[in-house]
Amino acid sequence: MPRVILRGALRRAATAFTGLALAAGTLTATTAFAADFVGADGGATLAAPSDFPVRVNQLGYLPDGPKRATLVGSATAPLAWQLRDGSGAQVASGATTVKGSDQASGQSTHLVDFGGYTGTGSGFTLVVGGRASHPFDISAALYDGLRADSMSFFHQQRSGIAIDAGLTGSEYARPAGHLGVAPNKGDTSVPCQAGVCDYRMDVRGGWYDAGDQGKYVVNGGIATWQIVNSYERARRSGGDAALGDATLRVPERGNGVPDVLDEARWELEFLMRMQVPAGKPSAGMAFHKMHDTEWTGLPTRPELDDKQRELHRPSTAATLNLAAVAAQCARVYAPYDSAFATRCLDAARRAWTAAKADPNVLAPATDNAGGGAYEDADVSDEFYWAAAELLATTSETQYRDAVTSSPHHTKPADAFWWGGTATLGRITLATVPGAALPADDLARVRGLLTAAADGHLSTMAAGGYAVPIPATGYVWGSNSAVSNNAITMAVAYEITGAQRYRAGALESLDYLLGRNALDHSYITGYGERASENQHHRFWAHQSDPSLPHPPAGSFAGGPNAGLDDPVAKERLNGCAPAACYVDDIGSYSTNEVAINWNSSLAWLAAFAAERRGVPATPVVQVTPATVTVPEGGSASVSVRLSAAPSQSVTVTVSRTAGDQDLTASAGSTLVFTPANWATSQQVSLAAAQDGDTLAGSATFTVGGAGVSSATFTATEVEDDVAPPAASCAVTYRVESSWGNGFTATVAVKNTGTTAISGWTLGWTFDGDQKISSAWNATVSQSGSAATARDAGWNGALAAGASASFGFQATYTGANALPARFTLNGVPCS
Repeated sequence: MPRVILRGALRRAATAFTGLALAAGTLTATTAFAADFVGADGGATLAAPSDFPVRVNQLGYLPDGPKRATLVGSATAPLAWQLRDGSGAQVASGATTVKGSDQASGQSTHLVDFGGYTGTGSGFTLVVGGRASHPFDISAALYDGLRADSMSFFHQQRSGIAIDAGLTGSEYARPAGHLGVAPNKGDTSVPCQAGVCDYRMDVRGGWYDAGDQGKYVVNGGIATWQIVNSYERARRSGGDAALGDATLRVPERGNGVPDVLDEARWELEFLMRMQVPAGKPSAGMAFHKMHDTEWTGLPTRPELDDKQRELHRPSTAATLNLAAVAAQCARVYAPYDSAFATRCLDAARRAWTAAKADPNVLAPATDNAGGGAYEDADVSDEFYWAAAELLATTSETQYRDAVTSSPHHTKPADAFWWGGTATLGRITLATVPGAALPADDLARVRGLLTAAADGHLSTMAAGGYAVPIPATGYVWGSNSAVSNNAITMAVAYEITGAQRYRAGALESLDYLLGRNALDHSYITGYGERASENQHHRFWAHQSDPSLPHPPAGSFAGGPNAGLDDPVAKERLNGCAPAACYVDDIGSYSTNEVAINWNSSLAWLAAFAAERRGVPATPVVQVTPATVTVPEGGSASVSVRLSAAPSQSVTVTVSRTAGDQDLTASAGSTLVFTPANWATSQQVSLAAAQDGDTLAGSATFTVGGAGVSSATFTATEVEDDVAPPAASCAVTYRVESSWGNGFTATVAVKNTGTTAISGWTLGWTFDGDQKISSAWNATVSQSGSAATARDAGWNGALAAGASASFGFQATYTGANALPARFTLNGVPCS
């Protein structure tokens, strides 16, 4: 199917059919479903008896979330409404608010707000003028099923693995596709397009992109990022257990790794296979895509595809997608598989270097035979995103410089999609502590995101259906614009704790699940009127009754006023923008599925499903974690919380071990409120002037009631005896910590004027830290003394060059950073 490219809009094919009683021809949703009703009692009567003028989230509502519905009707005065429980008893009542004309749908609307009701149950209905809505539930567990089903979509889209009936049900079981088993011709040995390369690549695995069976790096990149980011966000909020091991129906369940990360790894492995090997032209770049040489028919099961597969030339956009998600992988997977995390970081670094060397290798719009072109004429946003991910993972200056020098660093936070990824970088910079931006810079980036979220809320308030896209936003893949903008609002909620942002994210789900112009849920299996004929090659029951409908949790692309396929042109001529959708397998421009659409749905469903009755305990965050203080002088650290406290908390700073010459001279008592928790506060440290020649160090603890404490280390810089000139500098950074374990990255730099051939770095822990594994160096430990020797390939350090390695360790009590390092026996600075 074609891929329509609209700059500034989501560019991905999608197709779905309303399932409503739209007559053949050009009948519009406005005509079929508008409730121009007048009743003798002031209530409503409908001309179309099959219609439901009270539009609700057909799945339901959360007890602690917003509860709003839309009434379609031309009455100019408020109308009475009643909320009835499953037995029919009235449990709440009120009057509608007249909203008037909704531009996107062409309908006259009223708002019904029943958020004051806090009860729970099933089978609720909203009634206006004797007409009831679809039944719905009110439950804290409302989104648990969607959280799992929206992720199961990815397992069932996997290439290169048999889909097991025990995990999906017998109707969805199938043999592995594209493993070179006849009639397949790939993907274990795939040639390039003519003139692209003279070798073959093993690019098996990954996810089929959408309704077709191509695999695209730029679409795989944003989809993978959203799934991994969903887990990263949940870990910060304390809700990661719901995304942990044995929570999804995946073959890897029970392996000790969170299932969402198992699923994302299937795509990550494919993305890294798409990297051009060392020694080949354009080494380190990523091939843009891989698919059949021509479009397959509908339907076509993956294992029956007999078309030739081929690799398409590398692109800078694909390479930067790889750099971004591989860098994200390196920090998130480190606690579970350090070797895989090391592979990811190596791939990310090589991709970044290759993209910098070839910054303008752009995919052409004309390369669309057998697969979407996914062209992108501006990759400055991908450079910003990749730099942000690498900075958050490594804290290295080169990536910080790339972030802060990018024009995107000061621009407003725009909507994101596969061709516009700058805001993904902004989200990482605003939420991942390892990014370690200066306090003013961090506050500004967060302000850009909250400003964007406020813009979405304003758009929602102006319309009759609370949709975070304007009337002009109903383009190809409009539903993913809704869910992506909802993610921005959810991030603003994490940053600020302001409930209006959470409400906006949840109301976006209301739209997707039925509170819309078509009274239709765009998610298969969820809602009384839900999509079930999305455009797909092997979930194609409408084309072949022996094949299944798409599984529950599949997300249709949504209304597209462009009518970019023959079915849409025939069935939807004259439609209002918000009604330009048809649940037909042939309408690929309104009803296709895609991995980057389902990934946004999965992110949003996990956010909505997270229990919030007991807020996660905020964690104190200190930057930097180690600081030097000149003797007789001062230095400072920044302190903030990881999340909003339920009430104001007092945090104190105290020295818990070490040199008494080091003290907290100012800011030893800090107060954080639910409003200012994300604003960094400064703690000043002083080192007393003394007569000794020892450079003492001290561990400080920052904590208080209602928060999880943190520690940092301060080291005195002696001025009594001029220290010998150091020829090395060491950066030691804790990447992540959990319970009694942590991972750290150590970078050593040759600051001398001559090259070093082979290096050994030594240090002493100040606690009971025990190293369990390491990468990029051979690390040993005797008592508290640790030694790291180069891995051979990184042993040569030219003047000014650096090498880094990482390790995983356990500890109890404080996890103070080492105060001194030696390189080949010589102290480092």
